[in-house]
Amino acid sequence: MNLRTDIQNGQLKRRLAERDIEWSLLLLLPAVLVVGALFIYPFVYGVAISFQPRIEGGPFANYIAFFSDSFMSDTIWKTLRLALPVALVSVSIATPIAYQARRDFRGREMLVFVMLLPLTFGSILIAQGMSRVFSSSGWLNLLLTSIGADKGQFIYNYTGTFIAGVLTTTPFAFLLMLGFFGGIDRRIEDAAATLGANRFHRFWRITFPLVLPGLITALMLALVEAFAIFPSAILVGQPDNATRVLTIPIYQAAAQRSDYTEASAIAVILTIIELLLLGSMVALRNRIFRGAAVGGKG
Repeated sequence: MNLRTDIQNGQLKRRLAERDIEWSLLLLLPAVLVVGALFIYPFVYGVAISFQPRIEGGPFANYIAFFSDSFMSDTIWKTLRLALPVALVSVSIATPIAYQARRDFRGREMLVFVMLLPLTFGSILIAQGMSRVFSSSGWLNLLLTSIGADKGQFIYNYTGTFIAGVLTTTPFAFLLMLGFFGGIDRRIEDAAATLGANRFHRFWRITFPLVLPGLITALMLALVEAFAIFPSAILVGQPDNATRVLTIPIYQAAAQRSDYTEASAIAVILTIIELLLLGSMVALRNRIFRGAAVGGKG
């Protein structure tokens, strides 16, 4: 009641102003509560139970068992071997298309629609479609056979999971890059054009440096998306060998063995690896920002 009365009388605003606190920040309170309830609390709980193993060996038994088993610890390398190329290729594909799509031209809406279409399909539907398109009797192998080439093995291996990962990650990178390119003032490029700079020089000397921090951000989010790959690794990959990524032993521990402490420990390992990579990329992006600021002052 006192809080309600203070708000009605304007007392709360004055008290916050006395402490140099913007009262509109209170609007963030519902979002903070949701994030805390749906993300922070489950994460803290998962970390806590990872140190309560079912096996003997003390609180670190789950972690020791993971790294002492080469079959389990190799999932780290297999995850990196898949996630890093998927993120790099997805951003490399999305960036030039987003650069072209920032301008209005005939067919732009159709281009954007096609780029975003995989988002509506989902990874499971894409994997199911690949099992038909890239199978031994699919249209791609039929095309190769018709021109006298040997059939290829595009699914149920690393290649199939890589293709599926690129198909599901590229739309996210495209949306991000489209926003970053759209945020660049076109008048800067127009001014450079009037000074005689051709399109090649305008892109590499003006547009690319301005969009580079956003490009790193898009790469970071694409990497997070690629790390979470799971259905494709099972449906069109080799979940027991080449595409046994970290999400698979997490699922097996939690869903098949009901050992949530082991699943939490592996999830913590996955989180630490992601945070190390993302932290390095954030440091690189901040360095680029500082370099741009120093260059601007010069």
